[in-house]
Parts: sequence; C-alpha cells; structure tokens
Amino acid sequence: MMKHSIKNQFALFFCLLPALAILGCFLANTLLLDDFYVWSKKTEIINAYRQINSVAATGDIRSEQFALTFEQIAARDNLEILVLDSDTRTILSTVKDNRNLTDRLLGYFFRGTDNEERLYEEKNLYVQRSYDSYLNMEYMELWGLLTNNNMIFMRTPLESIRDSVKIANRFLAYAGIVVIAIGVIMSWIFARKVTGPIMKLAGISEKMARLDFDAKYSEPERDDEIGLLGRSINKMSENLENTISELKTANNELQQDIAHKTEIENIRREFLSNVSHELKTPIAVIQGYAEGLKDCVNDDEESRNYYCEVIMDEASKMNRMVQQLLMLDQIESGRDTVAFERFDLMKLIGDCVHADEILLKQSEITVNVSPDEPVYVWSDPQKIEQVVNNYLSNAIHYASGDKVIDITAHEEDGKIRLKVFNTGDPIAEEALDHLWTKFYKVDKARTREYGGTGIGLSIVKAIAESLHQKYGVTNYDNGVAFWFDMDREGLQEEEPAADGAESTHEG
Repeated sequence: MMKHSIKNQFALFFCLLPALAILGCFLANTLLLDDFYVWSKKTEIINAYRQINSVAATGDIRSEQFALTFEQIAARDNLEILVLDSDTRTILSTVKDNRNLTDRLLGYFFRGTDNEERLYEEKNLYVQRSYDSYLNMEYMELWGLLTNNNMIFMRTPLESIRDSVKIANRFLAYAGIVVIAIGVIMSWIFARKVTGPIMKLAGISEKMARLDFDAKYSEPERDDEIGLLGRSINKMSENLENTISELKTANNELQQDIAHKTEIENIRREFLSNVSHELKTPIAVIQGYAEGLKDCVNDDEESRNYYCEVIMDEASKMNRMVQQLLMLDQIESGRDTVAFERFDLMKLIGDCVHADEILLKQSEITVNVSPDEPVYVWSDPQKIEQVVNNYLSNAIHYASGDKVIDITAHEEDGKIRLKVFNTGDPIAEEALDHLWTKFYKVDKARTREYGGTGIGLSIVKAIAESLHQKYGVTNYDNGVAFWFDMDREGLQEEEPAADGAESTHEG
C-alpha cells in the first residue's frame, strides 16, 4: 500500500467535502440565521408601514378597497396591525380583540419604551424588539404616526426562528450522515476506476524500463485522459523499440565504416599543402638571416642582436602555428575528449581579458564585459576558453576607430550566446563564408604583421562542430561581431552539421 495513495485521497476528499459543507450550514444556521431573520422581518414590516402610509396620505385608508389590501398585507407578512385615530378609536385592525395591542401602543406613546431593543428609528416611526410578558413571546414591533396623524402599531412574532434553527440543524445532522456514507461508497468506486488503470500503466512503464516492449495498454479506446495516456505509452513503446533497433543497426554500420580512407587522404594532402605554404616564408627568413650571421654581414653587436631576434620571432611563429595545427587536427579527427561541465562563463571571460591586459593597454583599447553577474553554461571550459581567446585576439588586432571591444553573454533561442564585437571596418561580404577555412586571411599583410596564422577561426569552427553548437559572424556599420552558442543547462542532442546564412553556421 502506498503512503499517499490516490484512492485514499479520493475517499478523504469525498468525505471531507460534504462534512465541511454541512458543518458550514450548521454554523450559519446557528450564528447567522437569527440576525438574518430579524433583518428580513425589519425590512418587511417597514415596507408594510410605507405601503399603508402611502394610502393614508391619499385619505383612502377607510375605503373598502383598501380593507382587502390591508388584510393581504397582514397575511403576507404574518403581521398583527392596528390603526387608531387621534381619539384612540379603531380604524383598522387584524385582530378581533385588540385591547392588548391598543394598551401597548398607547403605553409607548405616553410612557415611552424601557427595555425594548431599538432596531430602527426615524421621525414618528420606531421599530423595536420586545418581549410580551402576557403572552410570554418575543416580537418585532413597529409603532408611530401615519402622515394623516393616525397612530399605527404592527408586530410579528420572532419565536418561530429558533424552532426553525433547531429543526434545520437536526435535519442537517441526519442528512450529513447519509451524504457522508454515500460519499464513502462513491469515492471507493470512483477511486478504484481511476487507480486501477494507473497501476496498469505503471506496470507497463516498469517493463519498458527493462526494455520489454511487448506489454501494451489494453483499453486504448477509452475516451478520457487515462485512455489518452495509455495510447501515448503504447506509441512511446513502439517508438522506443524502433529507435533502439535503428541505433543498434547504425552502431554496427558505424563500426564497419569508421575509416574513410579517401576523405582522410584528401584532408592530409590539403594539410601538407597549406603547411608547406605557410612555413615557406618563415623558413626563408630564418635561413636568410642565419646566413647573414654566418657571413658576418654586420660586425656590430646591435645588428647581430637584431638578426637573432628576427630568427627567434620567426621560429616562435612557426612553433605557434604547429601547435595550433596539432590542436586543430586533434579536434577534427575526434581524438580530442569533450569534457562537459557546468561553469561560470563570465569568470572565464574575465580571466581571458585579464591575460591580455598588457596588450590591450599598449593598443589603447577599451573592453566592456556584460553582464556583471555569473552566467552558467554546460560545455567544455577548455574549448570555450580557446574560443574566447581566438575571438579576443582577432578583435584586438583588428580594432580601429573608437577602439572598443564589447564582450557579452545573453540568452537567445534557448541558448547562451557569447558575442565579441570590435569597432572597425566591416568584413567584405564575399569573405564571410571563407573566414572559417584554414589559412584564409582577409588582410594578409596585417595578419602577417601581428603574427596571425589563419588557423584561429578554423579551430573555433572545429570546436563548434565537436560541441554541436552554432557559431558565426555579423557585420555592423561600425564594426564586426563574432558569436558562439552554448547550452544553458543539460546536454544538447546531437545534430548533423549544416551551414546557415552567410554569417551563421551550425556545428
């Protein structure tokens, strides 16, 4: 038995609901009905007075036509009514022996009221709650003057309300027992109809978890939420079975066709061609300056030091290019391990900016980073650091004009988008798609000047494809922005690589 069984919750609900309703009615009867009854009777007796007073104002109070209306008013509101003229002679009365009513009316006029509870008062009109010791009953009374100066007295008994409350509470007690009993039976039947199919569906789900897809929900024709859930589970079972079968087939084919020799050979040829072309210039420079040192072209120490610095600088560029090529080859070949973890992107950006602080000051470049608070992403922090460094290095060496670099991270289409913008000249539209190609350089002279290899953006592309994320570049009137997407939380499902628009790519 489950601790919080739906069946038990249904039973408790169906029992408590009528019990609370009955209790509410009982409290309302006991606490509020008497006041409501008094308020209602007060309204009725004042309305009856105004109806009689309107006739008295016209002088038709003694007419036979009004006599019938008078009796109807008294019968409708259960009122005893007495109307006296200024000489205390009876004009209208609903009781044969009106001595008691006359004595009470005259007593109020000449002696006033003592213990009566006043409920309403206006000029020449009073409504009160009083007790008649002669009859041993409580009444609501109205007394005063009509427009024509006739005296009027009206009263209605209040004792009946207490009997009504007792009877109503007794009836609610009997009805409550019956309703609660019916509620228990109905809740048991209804809960059984609901929880039975749910337990069947739970059993099917457990079998699916053990990769047993033979079990199916047996009542898919039900036209309710449980039937819909059953059909969905049946469909999910079929889809999972087909998907697992397809994955096993694809895995088998992948193991058999993992080596594509032709493609690897083409990549190798392209690689050797580009490397030989890029290494040719620095090797020639090193060779020339080394020969100059050997032949003692310049005998002074300052010239020799300059020759040595050039050789060391060119060797450093060659070493950096070789390291980048090795990294790129490792990522593209799939030998590089992707280690996903949750980290603060803004802290990583701050560390990268801090590492380039000296270069930024020398170049007189202002860097703005936003937002200030942490932005957590799921990715490989080492690869994202490489992306940030490549984008930042690119921005530093191409920043011009105001010399401002804006680095932002914001949510877009469910992803966290890193964007590095630098002021300067936009990139030619025909060059945008070639930026991510190995060894491609928009401005070869400027790239050579700061020691660029043309591999940095190729590494970004390879990282994006290994992480299955989008990347791209956007031209603005006053500069260029490179961007890269990351998952906000969880791991993204793998997608095939596809090129988007001119400035957008998908890894």
